[in-house]
Amino acid sequence: MSAPPFDAAAMAELVRAGRMALFIARAHDLEPADLADVLASLDEDERLAAVRALPPELSSQALAEMPVEEHAGETLAALAPEQAAEIVDELEDDDAADLIGELDPVTQEHILSGLEHRAEVDRLLRYDEKTAGGLMTTHLMKVRDTDSVAEALEEIRRRSEEVEDFYQIFVVDRLDTLVGTLPLKQLVTSAPDRPVREFLEEADIRVAPDLDQEEVARVMARYNLASVPVVETGGRLIGRVTFDDVTDVVEQETTEDLLRFGGVSGELSSDVIAAVRSRLPWLLINLLTAFVAKSVIDAQQDVIGRLPLIAAWLGVIAGMGGNAGTQALAVTVRRVALGLIAPGEARRVIVNELVVGALNGLANGALVAAVALLTHTGGGATLGLVVGLAMVGNLIVAGASGAVIPLLLHRMRVDPAVASSIFVTTFTDVFGFGLVLFLARLLLLR
Repeated sequence: MSAPPFDAAAMAELVRAGRMALFIARAHDLEPADLADVLASLDEDERLAAVRALPPELSSQALAEMPVEEHAGETLAALAPEQAAEIVDELEDDDAADLIGELDPVTQEHILSGLEHRAEVDRLLRYDEKTAGGLMTTHLMKVRDTDSVAEALEEIRRRSEEVEDFYQIFVVDRLDTLVGTLPLKQLVTSAPDRPVREFLEEADIRVAPDLDQEEVARVMARYNLASVPVVETGGRLIGRVTFDDVTDVVEQETTEDLLRFGGVSGELSSDVIAAVRSRLPWLLINLLTAFVAKSVIDAQQDVIGRLPLIAAWLGVIAGMGGNAGTQALAVTVRRVALGLIAPGEARRVIVNELVVGALNGLANGALVAAVALLTHTGGGATLGLVVGLAMVGNLIVAGASGAVIPLLLHRMRVDPAVASSIFVTTFTDVFGFGLVLFLARLLLLR
């Protein structure tokens, strides 16, 4: 008989009702990620009560699986240091460092003092959490380059409890310098007395501990790696980054980029005050840029006064320009984030977006010109020419600005996802309004 479907709400209600025995019994049947969802749905006091009641082997994995914005480390800090240390001791060293790393030094010390494997966690805490060193685990499978096949297999068996999951077998010399990797198939099929150095493979793909986590993810994706070795200067092997850690990185970075792209820097949070603090500055900047666009209209009030019907087209031209600019911006920002724009290729990217903008402009310009011609009798042809040309011009500007602005910000070492959209929409609004009114004055008020 299949297990009943997972119901996070029902599990949360057990905690709120104080039915901890049933909650714990059902928690044993849940995957860590599902139990993490249950804990994330509880408020701080309820979550703390649940974690206190759960066995360390369950609560540890659930806390490690919780989203970053839920601050699982704060729940850990609220426990008695002894219980917190028990929970952390159940984790792999990289997960333990992630949980403890967000705490203040005093709280970290209280928990670390009770750990059995403190040295390993201490070593990882020295690295920035968004680097290869912060992502890596020191638990890996390695053998000496002087070993025979039989000795290597014996070493793997000996370390199998410490290293539960391994995707590569690293070969090191007596100084722990990475020499290569062992193909598992050849290892298990070779004669016991054969030296492993005869069939080891080069370990050309490796990363430094200070390499940014996005670059680590890019390397692993490019070469389809399940794990990548982390080596210090000189080649000493100190850890490995595995694909599951990189998956989390990609999700986090994509979320950050999307939030920044929308002008919402910071974390996903239900805190109203924090949300206002995050969004208000960008809205104020947007308001200032809107005043710039308004000033263009104010300067051409005589055109609008003499041609009231032109006002209806201002929003259409500016809105289409904003949409086209956002499209070009999204593509360019993502190319920058993925490292797909090599040095010297900026001109090609800009020209490409110019061409796309021009073609889209011609198609949309022809359509709005036709609409203007059909809906306005007497002067409809000239009005159609005005709005059609304005549409073509604004979509060309939109494509160009959507490519130029993020590339320029990137060159200035400013995250293009943060500020690009405000500049692009300002360009398209100002240029769109100005072009419509200029063409109207030129062609309709002669």
